[in-house]
Amino acid sequence: MAAAKPKSKTKKPAKTPKIFKGLDGVIVDETAVSKVMPETNSLTYRGYAVQDLCAHCCFEEVAYLLLNGELPTKSQLAAFRRDERKRRDISRDHVEVIRKFPKSAHPMDTLRTAVSYLGTTEIAWGGEAERIDKRRAMDLLAKIPTMIATDYRFRNGKNRYKPKPDLTMAENFFHMCFGKVPPPEVVRAFDISLILYAEHSFNASTFTTRVIASSRSDIYSAVTGGIGSLKGPLHGGANEAVMHMFLEIGDPAKAERWMKDAIVKKKLIMGFGHRVYKWGDSRVPTMRACLDDLAAWKGDDTWTRMSDGLQKVMLEEKNIHPNLDFPAGPAYYLMGFDIDMFTPIFVMSRITGWTAHYLEQNASNKLIRPLSAYTGKAQRKVKALVKR
Repeated sequence: MAAAKPKSKTKKPAKTPKIFKGLDGVIVDETAVSKVMPETNSLTYRGYAVQDLCAHCCFEEVAYLLLNGELPTKSQLAAFRRDERKRRDISRDHVEVIRKFPKSAHPMDTLRTAVSYLGTTEIAWGGEAERIDKRRAMDLLAKIPTMIATDYRFRNGKNRYKPKPDLTMAENFFHMCFGKVPPPEVVRAFDISLILYAEHSFNASTFTTRVIASSRSDIYSAVTGGIGSLKGPLHGGANEAVMHMFLEIGDPAKAERWMKDAIVKKKLIMGFGHRVYKWGDSRVPTMRACLDDLAAWKGDDTWTRMSDGLQKVMLEEKNIHPNLDFPAGPAYYLMGFDIDMFTPIFVMSRITGWTAHYLEQNASNKLIRPLSAYTGKAQRKVKALVKR
């Protein structure tokens, strides 16, 4: 009797890995810098709700908090301010580099290059002592507003205004851009916007910054990468896109009809929705209150009425809430800033979060190197070329 043939082992098909597009829902690391608390839906910096920080603190205090982990005492704040103010000006060579930028270039491109130039003034590597990178973080915090304002003046054919050491960061930025400081309610609205934009966990630009830091690259390279990521209209550039949308609509009376048509046509509508918040962006009420104050100061309620119409339809039709960019865009417009300045102002604020994350990544580093699911052709041989 013939022996039974052994059963052939059938090869199981390879399991298709689950893909999390855009890393949606993926937790890649730990951070103590910020978090949206699910139980309160509040964005917090180092445990403090951002709306409370806006009510009780100035931007310099929040910058100190993000970089050092705790709110400053009076003496610590005074020392922090002295340090920041003495670092504000940029070198003559740096000014000349900015002067030579094409006037047609977007301010995010000129800022990216201006920050990169600052990185050429010293040899820097990742993984250095924290005190060294904190000094560089302070330099970036102090000098980025000067870079932005200097480029703004030159692109408009005007001489630059040097920074003033007797002004707050918000006041000084208005001075460097316009040669004067507006009323306190305008300065306060701007200061609040800087607090609200300062940090937001592992957003696209912060994650970019941390990826670059993880290769043991320097802080200037990491921040330059963050600027490149923030430029995109799906991230930082959204505040510019919001104001362009408002100007396209033109008349508050047309807002509701415009929104309904945009929804039907499945048009990309900027300023609404956020991947992190479940019940609306917790920063919006604070920024909307600033927008209302600015509209009253300016005597122009065009953009607040338009906001109300657009928001009403979006909530009724899609149940989607606005995000911070929605009130921030028209707020900056009422302050007198050109639209292409909105995202550089975002950088002026977010440099605090980026550098806080850079320091955190360096303190407990592992190279960020994710895997991918290959969907190309199976391995194949190279065939000899036909002789011609």
